[in-house]
Amino acid sequence: MTSFPRHLEQAGLPALAHGPTQTLQINVGLTCNQACHHCHVESGPKRTETMSPEVAERLLALLERTPGVELVDITGGAPELHGALPTLVEGARALGRRVMVRSNLTVLRTPEGERFPEWFAEQGVELTCTRFSSR
Repeated sequence: MTSFPRHLEQAGLPALAHGPTQTLQINVGLTCNQACHHCHVESGPKRTETMSPEVAERLLALLERTPGVELVDITGGAPELHGALPTLVEGARALGRRVMVRSNLTVLRTPEGERFPEWFAEQGVELTCTRFSSR
């Protein structure tokens, strides 16, 4: 069996090299207002796993000690349904980091999520939105 580095060499590709960590992706939990068949972590309305406030604070402490991280990418079910989201966003922004939230957008039309569009704008949050097509 050919080793992976040897396979890359044979394919004329450079060796893999580790660079600095620039993005911290955080999954805040699995609760979501949708239950999509394509969801790779099987998030949904019946899932209750969520990040604790203590873990959110530990992540912010890690972020403070890791100045090379430029972007905090928050995902997890529907992040808007998790109590850790405001702590993480406000903490990361206070540390001068860019923050991206992965939203399904439909959650913003729910009673729990309707406050977020304006708040995201106030916080300077970048949204990455999913789209599902049945085609």
